[in-house]
Formats: sequence, C-alpha cells, structure tokens
Amino acid sequence: MTAGRWLLRAASLSAALLVWQGLTSLDVNVWLRFEQFPTVGQVASTFAERAGTAPYWQDLTSSLRRIVTGFALAAVLGVAVGTAIARSRIAADVLGPLLEVLRPVPAIALVPVAILLFPSNEQGIVFITCTAAFFPVLVSTRHAVGALTPVWEEAVLTMGGGRARILFSVVLPGALPGIFGGLSVGIGVAWICVISAEMISGEYGVGYRTWQDYTVIDYPGVFVGMVTIGALGWLTSTAVELLGRRLTSWLPRTAASSSPATPSRTSRPARVPRAAPAAATGTAVRRDLQPAQGTTTGGTQK
Repeated sequence: MTAGRWLLRAASLSAALLVWQGLTSLDVNVWLRFEQFPTVGQVASTFAERAGTAPYWQDLTSSLRRIVTGFALAAVLGVAVGTAIARSRIAADVLGPLLEVLRPVPAIALVPVAILLFPSNEQGIVFITCTAAFFPVLVSTRHAVGALTPVWEEAVLTMGGGRARILFSVVLPGALPGIFGGLSVGIGVAWICVISAEMISGEYGVGYRTWQDYTVIDYPGVFVGMVTIGALGWLTSTAVELLGRRLTSWLPRTAASSSPATPSRTSRPARVPRAAPAAATGTAVRRDLQPAQGTTTGGTQK
C-alpha cells in the first residue's frame, strides 16, 4: 500500500474523531443528543488508565482466546462440511436439510442451549462463537466448490490421479478465493456473537467489562470497550485477508490491487498500430490498381 493511501486512511479517522470531539464538547442536541456522550479526551484518558491495569489485559486475552478457538473450529468444520455437501449427494441429502433448518437461527439465541449443554461458561461462549462463524464458511465453501469447472478434475483423472489428489490439488486450491470470502464474513459475525455472549453469561472479556461499565453508568468505560472491540475486529479481519492473499498469490490480480510500477496481468494489451494510410503506400496501391497481364480492359486484350 502506498504512503498516499495510508495518509488518506489516517485523515479519514482523524476527521471522524474531530467531528466526535466537536459534537460532544458543544453538547449538540438537535434530534440526536450528544450532551451525555463522553468526549474524545475523556475516552482517551480512561483508556490510558485501564491500559495500565491487569484486568484490562485479562479481558482482552480472554476475548481473543475465545474468538481464535471458536473461529478456528468453525473454519475447519465449515470447509470440511461445505466440501462434503458440494461433492457428495449422500452428504447433501443427510446434512443439507438439517443445516438449512439451523442456519436461520441466530447464534446468540443459542445461549440457553449452551448454558444447559456445556459444564462451563467458557465452553458455551466458544460454542456460540463457532456456530456464528460456521455457517458463512459453510455456505461460501459449498458454492465455491460447486462452481468449479469439471475440466480440471478430468485432467487429473486422465493423468492417473485419485480422489485425494483431486481434493488437494484441484478442489481446495480452486475454491480458496470463495472460502476466504466466507472466512472474512465469519470473523465479523463471530466477534458480534462472542461480545454478546460475554455480556449475557461471561465472567471475563471485553464484552463483559463493557456491560458492567454500562450498568454503573461509566460511559467513558463503555466507549473504551467499544474502541477495543473495533480495534480487535479490525486486526483479526485484516489478518484473515492477508492470509487469504498469501495463499492465493498465484491468482491474477486486478489493476486496482497491483502497484503502479508493475503492470497487471489483467490489464488491456497494448494497442496494435494502425495500418499506414494510403498516401504513404501509394506505390503499392497503384500497383494493385494496375490490371494484371493477360486481362482485358474495355473488351480489348493486351
């Protein structure tokens, strides 16, 4: 990424902070009420205080551990089940109807089930996080595998390859762009559900601490939690996207993603120079206009 793009992104965040500071410091109350909002300075001061304490980092570590564990399980299960449903009619008939019935159920609605099913809140929160990220990965994998052209598979079969070779050399590499699309969506949904689960049944975590701050009307603390959640979500989603780019580096990139100094593989080919005008090739034109020997002109043979 060029320095200009970094500056543009930094300017965008700075402008948002300036607007926030202006609305809260002036106590703007025009339909939207900013008079009770903490200012940027108050939130920054509270963040600096909490960043130097052990409970803040304990909450952050707990949330990261839950999100990494649940998301890793969802990625493995989603890719495996999605590939099986796309490749096997038996798997599609057995697992498809059950998963389609469960997919519309919000993961956060499974909190009572997790409380009854698992012996500890930690395991229940990981279960909810895994369920939230599982279905986006499943659906994207199923569509990506189903959209692969059969020509590649036939080529491997022609060269004597078996099912395992087809799976690891054709199916999974070909479906990687679609799989990582589902992983990018899944990590965002997982953060939403892990924070909600921590607010409802957690003992530690950023979501639990944010809800506790709200109950004691500590609004700067609430915004510290919100900023922490946003930063963690941004970092994890960026990590997923960077991993996807690394594993799919063999794919051709569009012109927008290539550097200005390096031409894109999908860029338009150079223009073919036009043919020279007739005035510059007058000899050839006149030679073409002359009748060949042995032909007749005006009915008289020459």
